[in-house]
Amino acid sequence: MSFPLPNLSTDLTGQVALVTGASSGLGLRFAKVLASCGAKVALAARRLDRLEALAAEIRAAGGEAVAIEMDATDADQLIGAVAKAEAALGLVTILVNNAGIPDAQRAHKMPLELIDRVLDINVRAPFVLSCEVARRLIDAKQPGRIVSIASAAAYDYAGGGAALYSISKSAVVRMTETLSVEWSRFHINVNAIAPGAFTSEMMDGMLERVGDISQHFPRKRIGDPAQLDSTLIYLVSPVSEAVTGTCIRVDDGQGRR
Repeated sequence: MSFPLPNLSTDLTGQVALVTGASSGLGLRFAKVLASCGAKVALAARRLDRLEALAAEIRAAGGEAVAIEMDATDADQLIGAVAKAEAALGLVTILVNNAGIPDAQRAHKMPLELIDRVLDINVRAPFVLSCEVARRLIDAKQPGRIVSIASAAAYDYAGGGAALYSISKSAVVRMTETLSVEWSRFHINVNAIAPGAFTSEMMDGMLERVGDISQHFPRKRIGDPAQLDSTLIYLVSPVSEAVTGTCIRVDDGQGRR
């Protein structure tokens, strides 16, 4: 096998990416980044109007995108989203499992409905989507990349009423490790990113509830989603062909004690 010197490329021309939770925050940024690198992008979330606005923005910039309404708690819609993305753009070769929700309550005070919702969106949805994308790639004998968004909370929890969120993101990390073993022989790389506190709709809600948490961080700042671009591109581009089963922490030193 021959590689260029250096072996670097961010060209995603010919790739089809499905991004969940693409209507705002990190997912919106991820979709635009992938499109800017040449990928066709399927945008999935509940808020169709926002997805259509983002798709129009991507097309105006010369990219190709399709909006897909999807409720991450509905397994049929998850599988249907993959089918719709493939019908519109071609076989999905990149999956970004970004959709997620916080719990924001003490564990012993959480109603059963909220417990189910957090686990459905943060754990079951990425598992179902990963399996569906992998199944289609295996049938087509094509390689692929799956990147799930975990959290620094998977590794560090100091209390504050988000125990189940921390548990669910730990599950994402373990899911990444196990599925990478299952699908390595099919050349499907499964990795994750564990962000710290980055600006997003979810983070804005948290800051409204608990105040400016950045003052407790070593660098006293909340991250900008643009600071995750390089990690995402690395994990979905040709340069990381040998990287699978890895979770990269991008936390600005926030959770290190």
